[in-house]
Amino acid sequence: MPVANRLLVKGGRVVNDDCTVEADVYIEDGVIAQVGTKLATPGGARVLDAAGKLVLPGGVDTNVHFQEPGAGCITADDFYTGTKAALAGGTTLVAGFAVQDKDESLEDAFERWKAQGNEKSCCGFTLHGNVTSWDDATSGELKNLVNKGVTSFKTSMAAEARLSDAQLLEMFGRCKELGALPVVHAENGDIIRQMERKLAGQGVTGPEGCVLSRPEEAETEAVFRAINLAHAVNAPLYIQPITGRPAADVIAAARKSGKLVFGEVTSASVAVDGTHCWDPDWRHAAGYVTEPPLRADANTPAHLTNLLANGDLQCLASADRTYSSEQKAGGSKAQTGDLQVCGSGDATLNAEQKALGKDDFRVIPRGVNGAEDRMAVLWETAVHAGKMDENQFVAATSSNAAKLLNVYPKKGRIDVGSDGDLVVWDPAASRTISAKTHHQAVDFNIFEGMVCHGVALSVVVGGKVVIEEGRILAAAGAGKFVPREPFGNYTYGRIATRDRLQKPDKVTRDPYTGPVSEPVQTTDGFGRQESARASRDLHQSSFSLSEMAPELPEVEEVRSPRSRPSTRVINPPGGRSTALW
Repeated sequence: MPVANRLLVKGGRVVNDDCTVEADVYIEDGVIAQVGTKLATPGGARVLDAAGKLVLPGGVDTNVHFQEPGAGCITADDFYTGTKAALAGGTTLVAGFAVQDKDESLEDAFERWKAQGNEKSCCGFTLHGNVTSWDDATSGELKNLVNKGVTSFKTSMAAEARLSDAQLLEMFGRCKELGALPVVHAENGDIIRQMERKLAGQGVTGPEGCVLSRPEEAETEAVFRAINLAHAVNAPLYIQPITGRPAADVIAAARKSGKLVFGEVTSASVAVDGTHCWDPDWRHAAGYVTEPPLRADANTPAHLTNLLANGDLQCLASADRTYSSEQKAGGSKAQTGDLQVCGSGDATLNAEQKALGKDDFRVIPRGVNGAEDRMAVLWETAVHAGKMDENQFVAATSSNAAKLLNVYPKKGRIDVGSDGDLVVWDPAASRTISAKTHHQAVDFNIFEGMVCHGVALSVVVGGKVVIEEGRILAAAGAGKFVPREPFGNYTYGRIATRDRLQKPDKVTRDPYTGPVSEPVQTTDGFGRQESARASRDLHQSSFSLSEMAPELPEVEEVRSPRSRPSTRVINPPGGRSTALW
């Protein structure tokens, strides 16, 4: 009989999102078999000393862009270098995106990305579906992908080719039918395009234009709209990522009102700000260009960290999307608060890649690093700073993400039956982040010079030690695609009950038998012919703010090509507001 793969992690403090206990962890054949003290384990087990250290669940990063095409280049980190770097920082599962080539179907794109990941990945990976258009064929493909283990689908509200509100409603409703999680990049694309044209006309060409053209209003409006569209069909929604204070506050308020929305920040947005985009060194400034942009407000990182710590944001992702410089010049008891996840958003780009936009900020490839430094950066800005405890840290970097992806408790928890993915973490150790020493295939690091207290000493994947004393022992292809099931309890556990409670009660009444007038052909006051009887004109609305506030004076009707005919703006005492809301 083959010898079992056995590992005993001994002497540490085991940290989950809901508790911390002094315990040993015994892993056999890749699965945690025992957790406790004085364990009776078979002979021949390797012992990993964790005395005086924390033993954390392996990190789960919901937002990486490895070997991803865009803006005329491909991100610098592929599945091999990206997952190797992620492991070095304590992350053992990443979620990327099955981005389609031109005229490629969602299913074909998934199979291609799955094969690429299986060939190169050093740790487990999963994939979000990438929805760029909507029709009956796309709706059918979503079902097929769910059957293949893809249970989250992302669309961008900022892209030039983006879904309309009606299509977003259909997509959210379809995801709900399938038990999949809809994910959005929330920025108003019309505001962005208009601001880009305006700034270019004013002679702005540098990286600062990337921040100025994507104002917080663009993010806040899209976040608000996406939340309400999802709520209209009673679907959960994951917004990925958030960089602005007002947008984060919208998510916090929505969650407090009972809406099923989950928010993600990135390691970049909780540690650095967008003022770097005004640096006189073009390469340095371009190195911080991402989307949504890092905000030019030194108080924003602390605000987002506070919301993550108090529970309004759920995940920390890296959003890692790395490029070279020349191209860029072209729920549990202890879950976090108002925001839920810290991902990396990792999308690495080298100097020559960023340089594709050296003369025009509109074509600078967007992306920053984060996959490797995600956990250390959040430990420094949240735990070491006294804003978060170790359990909340696990929730933000691992458990909540695992729940959103519906791989919990196999991932994101140290317990009997969970996968043997864990990190021996030394909160007393420190390291200085630098592009000269990091493991990512990019020539720049946005956290350059940052001292982080808290270091991943050893990393275990499937019961095998893959990081030990700074040495990376993982091999390309060791990590495989992780399929996921639909209807995760964390995202869908309340949906059926809400549907039942919100089901309308039909009123039984006697039929109307009185006279009925003949229909008269009329216009709606805008020169358009009104809809025929028994049909609804979707360009019209009966909603009026004046009915909600009849005592307020001075109601001014606002008309624009994109506004609905009956939309009104109420001027408050003191004059008309020019803000978005």
